[in-house]
Amino acid sequence: MNWFRTIAFRTLFYILSVPIVATTPIAGLFGQRVLIAHSDRWSRLHRFLMRRVLGITPRIEGVIPTGQYLFVAKHEAMYETLELQLQLGSPAMVLKRELMRIPLWGWSAVKYGAIVVDREASSKALRALMREAAAVRATGRSVIVYAEGTRVPHGESPPLRSGFAGLYKALNLPVVPIALDSGRLLPKKGPKRSGVITIRIGAPIPPGLPRRDAEARVHAAINVLNQP
Repeated sequence: MNWFRTIAFRTLFYILSVPIVATTPIAGLFGQRVLIAHSDRWSRLHRFLMRRVLGITPRIEGVIPTGQYLFVAKHEAMYETLELQLQLGSPAMVLKRELMRIPLWGWSAVKYGAIVVDREASSKALRALMREAAAVRATGRSVIVYAEGTRVPHGESPPLRSGFAGLYKALNLPVVPIALDSGRLLPKKGPKRSGVITIRIGAPIPPGLPRRDAEARVHAAINVLNQP
C-alpha cells in the first residue's frame, strides 16, 4: 500500500505541477505579490496531495510569531520547503547558487525574493549575501533558511553551514528555530508512509549574540525532534 501511495503521489504531483511551474516566469512579470500568490498554489497542491494521497498531515507545536524574523528550519524532505511557505506567510527563501542557474526558474526565484548563498563561502560571496539580506530586511519580510545546507536523513544533525552566521549578522533579526521530523515518513529512498509530521516552533533567539552562542542555540533547537 505504501508503494502504491508513493507512486500515485509522485505521478499526480509532477503532472499537476507542470502547468504551475511552467507559468511561474509569466507570473513573475506581474510583480512579486502575484508571483508569491502563484507559488502558493503549488504549495497548496502539494499539501492537498500529501493529505489525500499519502495520508500525511502536519501538527504544529508552539506559536508562529507575528512580525519579522529569521526562521531557521531543519531539512529532512522536500515537504517542509513547500509546507512552511504556507505556514509562515511566504517568507523570502535562502537558496544555494546552483539552483539559480536553472533557466527561467532562477530568474523567478530572484523575483520571488530569494537570497543566494554560495557554498564556497568566499569573502565576495559573503558580502553579496549580506547585501541581499539587508535589502530583504528593509522590505519588512521574514526570511527562512535551512541552515544545515541540504536535506539530511532523520536522526542526523550536521553542523550549521557558515552562511548562517553571515545571515544572522546581516539581518539582525530574532531567530525562530523550527524542528521537524518529516524524514520519518518521507525518506529520500523507499516508500513514503502515512502519519503526522510534527513541526515545532521554538522560542525566539535574540539578535546580536556571539556567533558560537547563536549557532549552538539554533542547532540544538532545530534538532530537538531528532530521534532515530
